[in-house]
Amino acid sequence: MSELLKFVNETLEVIRKKTKNDYEIGIVLGTGLGGLVNEIEIEHQFDYEELPHFPLSTVESHRGKLIFGKISGKNVVAMQGRFHYYEGYTMQEITYPIRVMKFLGVKTLVVSNACGGMNPLYKRGDLMLMVDHINLLGDNPLIGKNEDELGPRFPDMSEPYSLDLIDIAEEVALENKIKIQKGVYVAVPGPNLETKAEYRFLRATGADVVGMSTVPENIAANHMGMKVLGVSIITDECFPETLRPVDVKEIIEIAMKAEPKLTLLMKEVIKRLN
Repeated sequence: MSELLKFVNETLEVIRKKTKNDYEIGIVLGTGLGGLVNEIEIEHQFDYEELPHFPLSTVESHRGKLIFGKISGKNVVAMQGRFHYYEGYTMQEITYPIRVMKFLGVKTLVVSNACGGMNPLYKRGDLMLMVDHINLLGDNPLIGKNEDELGPRFPDMSEPYSLDLIDIAEEVALENKIKIQKGVYVAVPGPNLETKAEYRFLRATGADVVGMSTVPENIAANHMGMKVLGVSIITDECFPETLRPVDVKEIIEIAMKAEPKLTLLMKEVIKRLN
């Protein structure tokens, strides 16, 4: 048994002392986006520090809890707080919780994040369905020996975000009069925000928004055959010609104002999953 699978088994051993259930839906909640937890009928929860081999979140607004319960009668496991490359974690550490989710039965992963909007048609507070991504983190969670028990050496990424889930999310948005964008997310290492020249460069690559997360989790999930839905909240407008200083508190404030829309969208999508 590889070291990774040994670690996963040790984490599962702790979790299985509290719950034997399978959880088909995994959720990752990003910066200022923990409100969906209020929609979960919580059955069990762990602080990350209680779980062997789990990293600890060091970012303000990331609570650091793994929560088990139900949404609309469906078993879900939710990360309230994620890990980032800029915190100094390896890609394998960042994606470790997604590996654990696979062994808890997760087949569908729903991820959220806060991001900067570079598409001039986007406004602060808009939601965007991720249809694709660009990995400029300079690393990849699959580098190294492949874990054949988890997935193939060369996983296909032609549909990193499930088109079926995107269709469901669009239907939910239309029915609930939620303005929704669709676009491409580019992941950069951070933690600084970008310069004007960098925003021009990133926009030229074909990206609509920029952030510092999500892509590693998505790659690991696709490697293991999960379907992924990604939703971004645009918290600042990154237009080089009108760029102004942005405060992190302001970013979190905008994320929290838009959060009810995100929570409704995610809750209704989960309700419709078979």
